[in-house]
Amino acid sequence: LRAVAPHTRVVGVEIDPARVAAAQPYARAGLDFRHGGFEVPVPAPPLLIRAANVLRQYDEGEVAAVWQRLCARLAPASEHSRGGLLVEGTCDEIGRRHVWVALGPEGPRTVTFATRLGSLGLPSDLAERLPKALIHRNVPGEPVHAFLRDFDRAWAAAAPYASYGARQRWMRAVRDLTADWPVADGPARWRQGEVTVRWEALAPRT
Repeated sequence: LRAVAPHTRVVGVEIDPARVAAAQPYARAGLDFRHGGFEVPVPAPPLLIRAANVLRQYDEGEVAAVWQRLCARLAPASEHSRGGLLVEGTCDEIGRRHVWVALGPEGPRTVTFATRLGSLGLPSDLAERLPKALIHRNVPGEPVHAFLRDFDRAWAAAAPYASYGARQRWMRAVRDLTADWPVADGPARWRQGEVTVRWEALAPRT
């Protein structure tokens, strides 16, 4: 981050004091570690909060309140900015598969599915990494289930592109998805094994 924006400051926040202590030897200019939780103990409203694998142990009914609390800490919107961003999701142990919700001060905006393409069998393999707000909604009748079903179908239809590599197959499948789903990004992100969909298209029905 500092290579792109030299004045960026990163703060790692951890609820376990022992982990905070263990991280301190790695602190340096622009990188700090603090004990805390959802109160986000930093002096100024952050531009970005990343919470990965934090809500897995929570009940689905608790997610909205946590989102609201974290979003309330974000830098507010202005005439020059949409405000800060919360990225909340779930990934596997080595980061090959990750699904996250991006939220602004006003609430959820998008859902991003990301994978290391060489390890992917089916797009629906990402279902096990759905964030807490969606993982229990991967059942018939819910939008996220319909999306993953359609993604698997598009992936199967794109099988001829596999001869050019998994990336080309993924890109073709995502391109086909855009006919029925509000995909919010483009080929530059698809090439990275990502696809981002508007939150309202995948939000739980009840």
